Amino acid sequence: MNLPNRWPQTIVYSLITAAMGLLAIYVLAKFLWMSELSSIDLNNLIRWVSRYIGYPDVYWLVGAVLLLLSFVYFNHRAQQVRHQQYLAHIIAGAGEMASGMPRRRLPVHAVGSLGQLADAVNRVIERMETLAREEKQAELTKNELITNVSHDLRTPLTSVLGYLSLIEQDRYRDEVELRYYTSAAYEEAMRLHRLVEDLFEYTRLRNQELRIHPVKIDAAELLRQMMPQFTLPLREANVELRLFARDVRLPVNADSDKLRRVFDNVIMNGIKYGSSGRYVDVACSVERGWAEIVVANYGEPIPQADLPLIFDRFYRVERSRSLHTGGSGLGLAIAKQIMELHGGTIHAESDSHQTQFVIRLPLAEPVRRDGTEHQASAQSGSFS
Repeated sequence: MNLPNRWPQTIVYSLITAAMGLLAIYVLAKFLWMSELSSIDLNNLIRWVSRYIGYPDVYWLVGAVLLLLSFVYFNHRAQQVRHQQYLAHIIAGAGEMASGMPRRRLPVHAVGSLGQLADAVNRVIERMETLAREEKQAELTKNELITNVSHDLRTPLTSVLGYLSLIEQDRYRDEVELRYYTSAAYEEAMRLHRLVEDLFEYTRLRNQELRIHPVKIDAAELLRQMMPQFTLPLREANVELRLFARDVRLPVNADSDKLRRVFDNVIMNGIKYGSSGRYVDVACSVERGWAEIVVANYGEPIPQADLPLIFDRFYRVERSRSLHTGGSGLGLAIAKQIMELHGGTIHAESDSHQTQFVIRLPLAEPVRRDGTEHQASAQSGSFS
């Protein structure tokens, strides 16, 4: 809505009113001058005005006063009309908002406090639209969560029931086949257990129900201690894990169990999806007051369209949703939540040469870029 510009109308009305007022005064003065009432004091007043102010000048003076008064009056009336029209438009917009109709933005004009009111109504409309979008997204996310959980729970559960059914019906040839069915059912049950545990942990992290207990630790030393646990998956994937952390110290305040979970998720992700390359590299460094750990693999790159989504729950770059190749789809989502609890970050970069997961944590004490201590901190003792 564009409020009409009433300045020309106000000026025209003022000029007409002033002219009519002057004409009335002129007629009245002539009547008094020529009538029998010319002997009264009013006639003497007119003579005095004509003698000392001047006959033409008095009409200019009176005309200016009339024009000013008329302009003030009509301008006030125009402002009132503008206020009424603007207020009616705001009320109509509020009515549309209350009735659930498509909401239009109200124009904001400098019409007293009504402009502020229109701006406030616009902010309310924007907030309501944002809430509606978030509610719709939450509903889609909930439906997607139910679908994904149902799929991921059904797959191992179907396998467990199938193997147990074979055992229950004695449909095995010998003890060896029985043990095979039992082992397969156990492996599927363990996958099911890990999925439920991951889902439970992610929910607790998401709802901020899980508390971390940070202490000062050396993140580089934690990585060195974890290297032996990857021996078997590395052998199965025919990949070599290289750690570049010689004489590097990364003192951080962190919950060692939770940070171990982050490192395990990211390195295992590199082993699974980087098996077509020869190496998985882990490099530790110091960057402007931050401890930085980069895990790189040289397998198939992650499509650029998928990079912003890989930390979403249940998202997998491969679309088959196989638990055998893709895990629960919660590992990276859990890693991101844990890093946020520590005040750190994690992000992924990928090109045709390599895929990197970059983990950053604030340092607990000053450290040089090469990972060695400052001389002042070197005398402070070892970590607790």
